[in-house]
Amino acid sequence: MSRFNHHGEQKIETDQPQPQSWLSRAYAPTHHIWKSSISWRITMAVFLTLLLVETMVLIFTVPSYEKEQLAGLQEISRSALAFSLADIKGQDSDPLTEKGFAKLKNNSQIEGVVIYTVGNEPKWRYGDQELFLSLASGKEIPANYRWHNNEHYEVAYLSADLGHPYNIVAKINAKAVESRVVGYIRQNLWILLFMSGFVTSVLMLVLSMWLLEPMILLRNNLLSAARNPEKPNIQNLKKELHDEIGMAIRIANDLIRQNASSLKRLRVQAEDKIHKLAYFDSLTGLPNRVYFLEQLEELIKNKALAAGESLAVLSVDIDHFKDINDTMGHEIGDKLLEAIGKRLVKSLPDNAVIARASADEFMVMSLLKPDHPGSAVLAENIFGAMAEPVSILQESFQVRVSIGVSNYPTDGLEARQILKNADIALNRAKEEGRDTVRYYSQAFDDAVHHRFQILRDLRNAMNQKELHLHYHPQFDLKTGAIVGAEALLRWWHPDNSKEGGKFIPPIEFIPVAEQAGLIVPIGEYVLRTACETNKAWQKKGLPPFRMAVNISGVQFHRGDIVGLVDTVLKETGLDPHWLELEVTESVFMENMQAAIDILHRLHQLGVELAIDDFGTGYSSLSYLRQFPIDRLKVDQSFIRNALINVDDKMITRTIITLGHSLDLKVIAEGVETVEHETFLKELNCDEVQGFKYTRPIPADKFWDFAVEYNRVLAKNNSKLASI
Repeated sequence: MSRFNHHGEQKIETDQPQPQSWLSRAYAPTHHIWKSSISWRITMAVFLTLLLVETMVLIFTVPSYEKEQLAGLQEISRSALAFSLADIKGQDSDPLTEKGFAKLKNNSQIEGVVIYTVGNEPKWRYGDQELFLSLASGKEIPANYRWHNNEHYEVAYLSADLGHPYNIVAKINAKAVESRVVGYIRQNLWILLFMSGFVTSVLMLVLSMWLLEPMILLRNNLLSAARNPEKPNIQNLKKELHDEIGMAIRIANDLIRQNASSLKRLRVQAEDKIHKLAYFDSLTGLPNRVYFLEQLEELIKNKALAAGESLAVLSVDIDHFKDINDTMGHEIGDKLLEAIGKRLVKSLPDNAVIARASADEFMVMSLLKPDHPGSAVLAENIFGAMAEPVSILQESFQVRVSIGVSNYPTDGLEARQILKNADIALNRAKEEGRDTVRYYSQAFDDAVHHRFQILRDLRNAMNQKELHLHYHPQFDLKTGAIVGAEALLRWWHPDNSKEGGKFIPPIEFIPVAEQAGLIVPIGEYVLRTACETNKAWQKKGLPPFRMAVNISGVQFHRGDIVGLVDTVLKETGLDPHWLELEVTESVFMENMQAAIDILHRLHQLGVELAIDDFGTGYSSLSYLRQFPIDRLKVDQSFIRNALINVDDKMITRTIITLGHSLDLKVIAEGVETVEHETFLKELNCDEVQGFKYTRPIPADKFWDFAVEYNRVLAKNNSKLASI
């Protein structure tokens, strides 16, 4: 009879007696006992012990049996001898004739006799007279003698034994005794083996029922539990034992069942935990990117969308979340993420899947039906949910988000493609000012591919040394002398065109280099090359002038710019006075105090410092006074429009006046016409740079330009002096 236990497993009630034949009942306890090594050891130990005991008994009984047989042979021979002796009264008469001996020999085992007188004098001899025993007067008469080959047995019969006045030594054939002893031993050996086997079998039967069978069952249960801990095949005894062994088996079985139950429970709990870790965000409790992607793939794979339906995927990024983490700490940041997750859940439809994709990015997936809100409404709901400030630990945060949207099937037919396009749209939203939504367009993808192509080509350009420097001279506006040169990076990219290649504008590859971190090694190349070139020009005879090198914000904050400048100056041998580093105002926005510290350390090296594109970024007079700078550089956008735009004209005038009030030099770039130059002279600008004088010049042609320019300038100055 079978039933199901509390684990749902089918179980055989083996502890209930089943109808069996007497043979099966007798055989059942031991049918696999003989397969057990311990059973064999016990069997052999018991069998050999019994065999040894019985052998020892046999060893002690064989001599006694042999003595009994010899005694019987001796008695039979005595009777036969006494019967054969003649009844005579004198000692001189022969009691045994040859005829009598022959008859005696035929009727008994006697093969020879020696008849002695009472005085132990040998008188008559018959048959085999080679005897060991001899009777001598005055000596002790041995009773018998057994030959070494056990074939003969000699016995001394005294007159009292025979009832005749003679002493007789008889030689008896004892071969029959030997054979009977051997038979006795053989018979006892068979009995010994039978008894040993019988006793061993009975003992093993008893042991198997009370000891071995329970032990083997316990072993099998433990092995089953070891092989399959969660679903062990637990067997019960056919007859329950109420002794210590039975109790041990019941306890062991209960422990095995408890262990199986615990393992199942732990496995289920572990699977649940693994599932949560694999598919859910531990902080917000929302699904993660893996779960989101699988759900999207499943939805697309099963073609669950009906006619007229589409699917919107929104990538939502928290603007400037890193600043909150850095300034307020990760605890505030985590609570802010939790609050934003809850707001997203409340603001979106019930059928929407909302996931936390990364540190500050959430993903939303929602079906778009004719009677459901479109993706634009979903985006508006998200912006609306973030309109109210988030209060955390008595702090209020105004959250702004950027959103990128892509749709299935219009923007892709695969889940990963849809997610990728949503991320591309999100990146465009962040690039275009944040706090906005952008919908995926193929043009976005093309721009991304173009950027990746630029990045790949730029890496190759660094290895192939396709990057070069051109130099744009800077002039003193009053004297016209060359007072400096700005090192400008140029990239000549070879191709299969008729021209053999083309220049890649810096506006295309510099932002890519900054984003990828390549601007650091590129900036080092520019700095080192510019210093080496300036030093080479000085050695060649050009009058010394400063070399202006632009420093990227990435270089300024992420690289050891102070150590790099110091190393390059020492290795190239250029006097620090002839190096000017240009930094933009945006560099100071990331960390103002750190920027001021770096500027002071650079100034201590002896280099000059200039603020490039002044007036286009974060202009703060309070911080400007703390900067150890030497020069302000007016952005070319103000110069170009100064003659036609009143605002740009006033800005230019203000910058020049401000610079002079701070005892700084002012240089204007973008000077393209005589009118520009005249305007700047009227404002007392110190230095100029622009296409009116020359375009940026390659290094190998700058020497010729400078020599010719200085020659013409000297000639013109001499003419003016002679007037």
